[in-house]
Amino acid sequence: MNTDELYKFAEEIRAYIVEIVSAGDGHLAPNLGTVEMTLALYRIFPPDENTIIWDTGHQAYTHKILTGRAKALPSIRKLGGISGYPSIYESVYDVFGVGHAATSLAAGLGVEVAKKMNYGDEGQIIAIIGDGAMTSGIALEALNQIKTLSSKMKIILNDNGMSISPSVGQLSQSILHKLRTAKSYREIDSKLYRLFKNGLLGTFNEKVKASLKKLLLPNNFFEDFGLKYMGPIDGHDIKVMTRTFESLKAVEGPAVVHILTQKGKGIKYAEENPRKFHSVSMINPKNGISVEIKKNRYSYSEVFGRVLSMISDYDDRVIGITAAMEDGTGLNYFHSKHPEKFFDLGITEELCTTFAAGASVRGLKPVFSVYSTFLQRAFDQIVHDVSLQNLDVVFAIDRAGLVGQDGPTHHGIFDMSYLNLIPNMKILAPSSLEEFAAILKAVVGKIHGPTAIRYPRTSGLASMDDILSTRAIGDPFMWEKIMDGKDGTILAVGSMVETGKEVVNSLKERGINIALYNCRSVKPLDANVLNTLSSSPKIWTIEEGSITGGFGSSVMLKVPAELRARIDIIGIEDEFVGHGTRTELLEMVGLSSKKIMERIFYQLQINAREG
Repeated sequence: MNTDELYKFAEEIRAYIVEIVSAGDGHLAPNLGTVEMTLALYRIFPPDENTIIWDTGHQAYTHKILTGRAKALPSIRKLGGISGYPSIYESVYDVFGVGHAATSLAAGLGVEVAKKMNYGDEGQIIAIIGDGAMTSGIALEALNQIKTLSSKMKIILNDNGMSISPSVGQLSQSILHKLRTAKSYREIDSKLYRLFKNGLLGTFNEKVKASLKKLLLPNNFFEDFGLKYMGPIDGHDIKVMTRTFESLKAVEGPAVVHILTQKGKGIKYAEENPRKFHSVSMINPKNGISVEIKKNRYSYSEVFGRVLSMISDYDDRVIGITAAMEDGTGLNYFHSKHPEKFFDLGITEELCTTFAAGASVRGLKPVFSVYSTFLQRAFDQIVHDVSLQNLDVVFAIDRAGLVGQDGPTHHGIFDMSYLNLIPNMKILAPSSLEEFAAILKAVVGKIHGPTAIRYPRTSGLASMDDILSTRAIGDPFMWEKIMDGKDGTILAVGSMVETGKEVVNSLKERGINIALYNCRSVKPLDANVLNTLSSSPKIWTIEEGSITGGFGSSVMLKVPAELRARIDIIGIEDEFVGHGTRTELLEMVGLSSKKIMERIFYQLQINAREG
């Protein structure tokens, strides 16, 4: 295709992405911003001849379209359909599976070493990374090794000034900002290209440009790391990107091309509010208005932001911390009310955790709000910096359990298992929005030592006034008996309490009476309740998390040996779970009320026949 045809193709791709995402769900604004960049890159570096590694992945829909998955795009993020992120299980062109930010440089270095050792050095290694991800420790660590490893990797820096929220920190706000805004250099560069674009004059042009760079651009961060720096260039100008990528192809050593893109490009409502349209579900493609009715429905994230803000009204020691997830975690409300107590440290979960530990040492009461899947990155800091010192840090763990369409890179199914094994750590799991508010009020600023509160990606019908007026729970570590029953006992955690109620009611219709407990405290376990279970003929533990090392495993270890044979642990088996709606996935892993009821009913029938 010539350049004019590519521009037309870009508009067709953009319209297709809007059509698909608006009808279902997915990442809209990030993908609208990378259409021209992907087209120009693949024009010069075809993915079947080069190794191209994407970072984060929610900006790679155009990549999927260009690598044979255009017809499959309507199935994206649906059960049995293609993933919303690059996946090595899906295509040979998805060289490295991603979902978490800042991995492309490190993965690229490893791929490059493997190619040198095993397969020669054909083709280019190209790593694409966003400016938000560049602030992450793993990206900077990889950048620090590029020259040492004699790498020839080429980096495409997709700079839109944002992760989900605007990027934070000195690297983005000062260093990259100075490079972004060096318009005088970019204007002269363009004029020089038009004047000296052929033959020997082109070589002279490159020498002039090198001198101009030193004169007009600030000290260059990337060149200090040993990379040739090219840019900044317009990430929506295919002609400029094409010639820049042609020049990049001739560079012998490592290099970075700094590309300026606009998140939400080409769609007015997404351009004007890229934070809102970062990820969407069921919108009118013409105006971006949601077609879902959400009247009086609130998410756990919304409740968290409101309740934490209320607590902080009366406790000056309480601060809120996020790793570039202000909107997703609900901390945007807290930020609006307590800007001096709000800290967005970028995509740096390890830093956030140790930062919270340091704040706690001097008497503050930090609350780190983070998605379960991202907290995995800070395991060492949780162990060494927080728990070993028994510091007063609250981890508000959002998206715990199955998150739905984001799939295996984003499910929060391991937090109970990996937190359970850490001394001093306490784990709580509310079963409702009201209970969540009551637990927050009982824990934040009041409970000594590290405490994790895990809650799902769900919403419920509720009155926010009623939620906010909920009183602090008396003892959050006591379990609550919800129903009595002589035929067995269900110990349910968090989101599974409501499911447990449905199961118990269904079994009651069949003449089976099962007791149900709301086990809001995963750690410590309620020893008083466990001591009463010896008379229960059968016990089922139900958790929306991995059964390996989770709640049920803890119960099994705590009860007497003779009781263990009567316990059935119901949860997620030792496997990664794919993508689909949360309802579909719960059914698939056996955690729907129907599947649990059938399992219990079958076991009781077997016991009755054998008895």
